[in-house]
Amino acid sequence: MYSDIYKLIKEYKKIVLARHVGVDPDAMASVMALKDSILLTFPKKKVYAVGSGSNRFTYFGKLDKVDNLKKALLIVLDTPDIRRIDGVNLSDFSKIVKIDHHPFVEKYANIEYIDDTASSASELVLELINETPLLMDKNIAGKIYLGIVSDTNRFMFSKTGRTFRAVSKLIDEYNLEIDKLYEPLYLRPINEVKLEGYIGLNLNVTEHGVAYIKLTKDILDEYKVDAASPGNMINNFNFIANVLVWAFFTEDIKNNNIRVSVRSRGPVINTALTKYNGGGHKYASGARIKNLDMAIDVINDLDNLCEEYKKESESIENK
Repeated sequence: MYSDIYKLIKEYKKIVLARHVGVDPDAMASVMALKDSILLTFPKKKVYAVGSGSNRFTYFGKLDKVDNLKKALLIVLDTPDIRRIDGVNLSDFSKIVKIDHHPFVEKYANIEYIDDTASSASELVLELINETPLLMDKNIAGKIYLGIVSDTNRFMFSKTGRTFRAVSKLIDEYNLEIDKLYEPLYLRPINEVKLEGYIGLNLNVTEHGVAYIKLTKDILDEYKVDAASPGNMINNFNFIANVLVWAFFTEDIKNNNIRVSVRSRGPVINTALTKYNGGGHKYASGARIKNLDMAIDVINDLDNLCEEYKKESESIENK
């Protein structure tokens, strides 16, 4: 499969790289690392990384604006379904490639490489580079490393030695200075730290273990943060006693919707969130809803999942 993707990259003079809406470090890292690798290998090609950006992730590189795409190749990373692709119209492109580590949702590309056992889209980009003549340097290696670190929450979610082996080789081969790489990823302004404190103080918990909070525009304005900030800190609320699932509902005025970020320590949540224009991984998913009034429906569904999960766990224990 990687050789087929490489053949298309080699064939096309113009290549556009896209990823999902609500950009996160892995999506940004995988796109920018692949862009840099293609340009390093084929300096005369025109390669563009598109989509809405975030001030938090400018250290990965600058996003592009592009038109006249009729003879271009589109590579979509980290995005399982059409409606979550940011910044492009699929009908504009000659050929489309999907590279993704989420469970399959729908087919939309000519070539689809999906591996939901991979830790991240960045890990798949690393494998693509390693398995083809695409080139890499220390800059590209650093971006890939940060993408993997982010999507695994510093390897907490890594379930096999595959990721550790790949990262170990990357560190040794390119002499990565991990402490310097971590700084832009984890350094946060004081207002975000204060917002995290507000969230901790105001979390609600349902009967069966769903912790949740609704964050309105007024709250975001008070702490001087954007709508992306709460979702970027949701992993910091792991391991709260008696909480199995936790969800943030954040008002996004710019896009006229509510961002829903959900994490789990047991119940499978991605299938439940497809009902709300969302999805993702079994234990880390997101969605978009029209207004905060709809949050109660999401919360009730998640609470039902937790109740079922507890009953199943008790049943297994009692056997």
